[in-house]
Amino acid sequence: MLRIEKVSKDLGDFVLRDVSLEVGNGEYLVIIGPTGSGKTILIETIAGIYASDEGRIFLDGREITREVPRNRKVCMVYQDYMLFPHLSVKENIAFGLKSRKASSGEIEKKVAEASELLGISHLHHRRPETLSGGEQQRVAIARAIVMEPVVMLLDEPLSALDGLTREKLRRELRRIHEVYGTTIIHVTHNFEEVFSLADRVAVMNEGEIVQVGTPEEIFRRPNCEMIANFVGVENIFRGVTSERPGLIEIEVDGLKIVSAATEIGDGDGNDGGDGDGDDGGEDKRGSRVGREVFASVRPEDILISNVPLESSARNSFHGRVEEIADCGMMVKVWVDVGIPFMVMLTRRGYEEMEFAEGDHVYLTFKATAVHIF
Repeated sequence: MLRIEKVSKDLGDFVLRDVSLEVGNGEYLVIIGPTGSGKTILIETIAGIYASDEGRIFLDGREITREVPRNRKVCMVYQDYMLFPHLSVKENIAFGLKSRKASSGEIEKKVAEASELLGISHLHHRRPETLSGGEQQRVAIARAIVMEPVVMLLDEPLSALDGLTREKLRRELRRIHEVYGTTIIHVTHNFEEVFSLADRVAVMNEGEIVQVGTPEEIFRRPNCEMIANFVGVENIFRGVTSERPGLIEIEVDGLKIVSAATEIGDGDGNDGGDGDGDDGGEDKRGSRVGREVFASVRPEDILISNVPLESSARNSFHGRVEEIADCGMMVKVWVDVGIPFMVMLTRRGYEEMEFAEGDHVYLTFKATAVHIF
C-alpha cells in the first residue's frame, strides 16, 4: 500500500497543501482536476523528483519520504515519452535494468516479455525519432514495466496521441494492469480514461485533494460545486431545503425539485439515496430544513418529450426549448422551465423527437437523480 500523510510542497508560485491519500496494492487510481491543480507535482513528489517540505510517504509500510528516486521502487512515465534518442528501442527498454546491473539473461527475458505484451518486439532495432507517438509511448511504458515497480506513475500518458491510438493504448494499459498487478496512479484530463481504467478517482484543486471515490461517486455525487462543474454535471442549482414525507425538497427560484438523498454531500463520496420512496432517516432530514444547498442533476438523467410522460418520477416540468447544440454523436438541449436545464440526447433520440428551438416540451427525472451538497 502507498500511504501519503499530510504532504506539503511550496514551489513559490504553487503550493501542494496537506495532501493525504491511500492507494491499495494493485489498485488503479486516476487523478483528475483542473490545469494547475497540482496533479503532476503530487506524483513527482511520490517519485522523489521533489522532496516534500512536510509530511511523510510510506510504501508497503516502509517510509520513503527521503529515499532517493532510484531506491523507491517507483517508475514514472511522462506524456512526452523522454526516450534516449541515441539508443535503440531495445536499449531504451533495457536501460534501467543495465543501470541496476541485472544479468544479461534477466535483461533479455524481461525486455522480450514487455515488448511482446506491448506489441513492439519488431521495433527493437529502431531509434525513437523513427517511431510514431503511440510506438514511443509503448517503449516508455515497457521501460517502466521491466523495472517491476511497486507503483507506476503515469502523467497524462495518452494525451498527445490521436483518438484511435489512444483507445488502443487504453486497452493495453488495462491488460498490463491485469497481467502485472502493479499499483498504478494515472493523471489525466480525459474522462474516458477514468471510466475505462480507474478503480478509484481522486480530484485535486488548488494543491489539495477535494474528493476521492469510485468514478460513479465522483461523477454522480460530487461533494462541491467545483467538482460538479468540472465533471460536467451542467445542471447545478442553489436552493433552500424543505421536507416532505420520505424526501427532501429544494426550492430554486420558486421551482421545487425533489430529491431522495438522505444526506447532504459531505466530501466522502458516499452520499445519495438509492430509491424514489421513503428510506427513513427523519433525524438527518430534520436538521436540514431551511438550509441553503446545491442540487445537481446530470443531463443524461433527464427525459425530454413532446407530451407529458406517464412516470413514477417525482420531478416533471413543462418548459420551452431555448437552444440546441449539435455535438456530433450527442445533442445538447437547453430548456427553460423557470430555471434552465440542459438535457443530453443521442443523435437518434433527438431525431426521433423532432422538436426545434421555441417548442414546448416536458422534462422528467427521478428523485434519485438529484444529488444535494
